[in-house]
Amino acid sequence: MSVVDPDQTSGAADTPTTRTADRWWLAGFRPLLLRLHFYVGMFVGPFLLVAAVTGLLYTIAPQLESSVHAEQLRVPAVGTRAVPLADQVTAARAAVPEGTLKSVRPPSSADGTTRVVFTSPETAEGYTRTAFIDPYTGQSRGVLDTYGEWLPVRAWLDDLHRNLHLGEPGRIYSELAASWLWVLAFSGLLLWWARARKARRNAGGPGRLRRLLLPRGGKGRGRLLSWHGSIGVWALLGMLFLSATGMTWSTYAGATVSEVRSALSWQAPSVTKGLPSTAAPVAAEDQPAAVQRVLTAARTAGLDGPVEVSVPSSGAAWKVSQTKRSWPVAQDSMAVDPQSGTVLNRIDFADWPVMAQLANLAIDTHMGLLFGVPNQIALALIAVGIIAAVLIGYRMWWLRRPTRGTGARLPGPPGAGRAPSRIALITMVLVAIAVGVAFPVLGGSLLLFCGIDAVWQATRRAGPTGS
Repeated sequence: MSVVDPDQTSGAADTPTTRTADRWWLAGFRPLLLRLHFYVGMFVGPFLLVAAVTGLLYTIAPQLESSVHAEQLRVPAVGTRAVPLADQVTAARAAVPEGTLKSVRPPSSADGTTRVVFTSPETAEGYTRTAFIDPYTGQSRGVLDTYGEWLPVRAWLDDLHRNLHLGEPGRIYSELAASWLWVLAFSGLLLWWARARKARRNAGGPGRLRRLLLPRGGKGRGRLLSWHGSIGVWALLGMLFLSATGMTWSTYAGATVSEVRSALSWQAPSVTKGLPSTAAPVAAEDQPAAVQRVLTAARTAGLDGPVEVSVPSSGAAWKVSQTKRSWPVAQDSMAVDPQSGTVLNRIDFADWPVMAQLANLAIDTHMGLLFGVPNQIALALIAVGIIAAVLIGYRMWWLRRPTRGTGARLPGPPGAGRAPSRIALITMVLVAIAVGVAFPVLGGSLLLFCGIDAVWQATRRAGPTGS
């Protein structure tokens, strides 16, 4: 949330030639861009702050989950021989008698447990009930309500970051933050670049890159401004990445992104689950043996590594998918006839459309899964950078307030002394309308900011007359 005011950042006057060269920028878009950056920082800043704090907490979720749920995730002693998978599923069914079998994940390590997942009428919407079975003894090590593959601790943190535990209405907060993060990043970069360019021109000599990347000394608001801009530049790529990937999960922008991906065939393909017309559905009591049969068929066909066997709710083929989301990823899948163990079709990750692969990798990077601990550290640093930039921005705004004896009004937007050109205003409104069609939360709030600025400018002009 920068408050770089062109009226206050220069210590030397520009030459007429310089003013002419910069006129389109200074007299046109820069005042409006400056105030837009200010308004977004002021009003969207709290949402960004919450998203960054909850995201920072989420970066430690894997380690926290592993520690809190160690009893369910790991066996006390590694045996020499595992009991048949069918017997493990039977034991899990006894632990969750009210559930309907949904999927099975054999352990991915020697000390891991088998996860047997059930849908249950007793769980919250979107959640399943998972039994954790010791593969060497066939005994249950506990039952937990899970969200996808996340256990309660990580599911709680995920829900906090996604919607603040407010359900669907709470997702608006994260969409607002993700939608405006890239705007703040780009507008801040333009303003900071212009300031560094002006400082170099006034001071003479090279050093623009240093002025862009490194904070300068000094004290007071100038020092804060230097840190605010430098932090923003260093975190720029990370902020743009989090904004783009975060919007894919949002309610309205996410729907638009899904439509675009579908229209351009950028979606991840899925195996065909159709069975021969003579195939009969698998009875509930036969499902444990079918899980064993399907997994054996997939392994024989070359599907190695961590996998999940998905049980359909209707008489369709069963799906076996690789679940390795760290680099190098393994996301191949195949459909298997549960009665005969025949592999019906297969889709490898390498066969996905390139954009679908990139989208999948980007989302896993956003979640801190693709590159493990280094990935988590990078996300944590970006989150800390966003937190620092927002807090410094608010501090700069507070330092601009009138001191005692100069009036009690809080400071208005920087750049208020210069009116943007008519073409700048028209362009901004047209952009807001166009963006609003695809991204309603972003477009609607942009129109709101334009309206607030128009009212502010009208009030400021009418002030002396009314006094």
